[in-house]
Amino acid sequence: MVKSKWKKIGLTASLSLALFAAGCGSNDGGNEQAEETTSSVSEELEYTITGIEPGAGQTQTNDQAIAEYESLAGWEQETSSAGAMLTALGEAIDNEEPIIVAAWSPHYMFAQYDIKYLEDPKLIFGEEEHITTIVRNGLKDDMPNAYTILDSIYFELPVLEEALLAAKEIDFDFETIAQQWVDENAEKVAEWTEGVEPADGASIDLVLTPWDAEAFTTNVTKLVLEQQGFDVTLTPVDPSIMFEAIASGDSDATLSPWMPATHGAYYEKYEGQFEDLGANVEGARIGLAVPSYMEIDSIEDLEPAE
Repeated sequence: MVKSKWKKIGLTASLSLALFAAGCGSNDGGNEQAEETTSSVSEELEYTITGIEPGAGQTQTNDQAIAEYESLAGWEQETSSAGAMLTALGEAIDNEEPIIVAAWSPHYMFAQYDIKYLEDPKLIFGEEEHITTIVRNGLKDDMPNAYTILDSIYFELPVLEEALLAAKEIDFDFETIAQQWVDENAEKVAEWTEGVEPADGASIDLVLTPWDAEAFTTNVTKLVLEQQGFDVTLTPVDPSIMFEAIASGDSDATLSPWMPATHGAYYEKYEGQFEDLGANVEGARIGLAVPSYMEIDSIEDLEPAE
């Protein structure tokens, strides 16, 4: 009986060892296959990132990523324009081909296509940002109803990007698309304006930067305020002027600052001279993106050019 018992233990141990060895062999094969996949994808991409305008801030950040990631050693960035990048992205997706593009959110590309950001372990592209609402000091006392509305307005990122896609389809007529959105989202507008009394023609000035997301959110805000009896003026400005206008009291509010990184220096310069009401959009970011059918998830999944 003892002999039989040890014989069984020996057989079990042999079988376990064989399975362990087979498992190790399988893992090695999987690793080799993964390496072949990433190497193949990198080769298919011709070690090239499809970028946007040569002078864009993100173009410089892409170059920094190429310089700092070993996986991007020897890669190049092809620059042209945002429009050309989007055309290339659409063509690649139509043909289910690999492509890596410069991307940013909010943008309609994420509503139009099934794409994903590549993870950025080195944080070359920074962390997620939010778009905040700032108002001039004293607005709460001077126009409490406008203050309440501005403090309430908030957009979920996918909702905003769907609106931007709709705007694209009518040649970025933001006044029209904002009106359509307000008409179709009466319940949301009612939440923002709950308890607000009519303003009877009080004037309010909103400054905005010439970016699509901000053009949409500010036009929606204009309509909501006008529904409550405000006389609203929209003033497009550069980011540096935006903060100065609010700090000096020349303008009343803006929904355009990207924080904490993009406009952080301007924010710090004028901090204390305005009131921050918090995010009106969260999840803003820049980075490198690929179609979701590509089997890579991180910049480090790529292979350097030989």
